[in-house]
Amino acid sequence: MDYSTIHWQSFREGVSIFPIYNSESTVASAALLKYVAGAAVPRHQHTGFEHIFVLEGSQEDERGVYVKGDFIINKPDSNHWVKSANGCVVLAIWEKPVQFL
Repeated sequence: MDYSTIHWQSFREGVSIFPIYNSESTVASAALLKYVAGAAVPRHQHTGFEHIFVLEGSQEDERGVYVKGDFIINKPDSNHWVKSANGCVVLAIWEKPVQFL
């Protein structure tokens, strides 16, 4: 897929977001996230399940490195930081909002 045609919005330094949906009735949301090489998201707490599917490149947290095709599930009440050494695009689906620590 050509991710350069997507209208990305700024999310964090080096990380862009393309919201797919945000349901006010359930607070669930989904988005594409694009990390430039070296970008990171600080430690955050999950109040519900988070599902991540790596579409391009790789990202990592304290549990490992995830590459294209990997699917990660972060359980409620878990927390982690995320970074991408070489850049990546991921699909993120959140059951509930995250809280940055």
